[in-house]
Amino acid sequence: MNEVLERLRAEADGSPGYAELLAAGPDALTSAGQPLWARELAAYRLGMARDRRAFEPLVLLLNHRDPARCEAAAQALGVLGDPRTARAAAALATNTLRTAYALHPVRLLAALRAPESAPALISTLSRLLAPHDPYWR
Repeated sequence: MNEVLERLRAEADGSPGYAELLAAGPDALTSAGQPLWARELAAYRLGMARDRRAFEPLVLLLNHRDPARCEAAAQALGVLGDPRTARAAAALATNTLRTAYALHPVRLLAALRAPESAPALISTLSRLLAPHDPYWR
């Protein structure tokens, strides 16, 4: 948790909004029109507090190109415990257009151990472990 908060503090670059969001109550965390670091901080905090309002923003962050954002989103989604999480992670993991970004959805599926996990993991890993796949690493 501290690594995520430190990364977001650095991205905020001294913005007074960082401290305000860090101290804000759950209702203040759902404001729109914020920079990416602020949206991630709000979604992360809501997810870690098991507030279901975090689900959609966290799924969007799980699909982000930045691995650190994906990792933080996966961590918060795991804590959130929303029953829609496995289906969303399976959709992201099996999307052939996003194969290079499948690592964190795959790890989340493995951690969730939901019924949706096995078919998605088999499909994705079969594709990734095929000979000459550019994303095998």
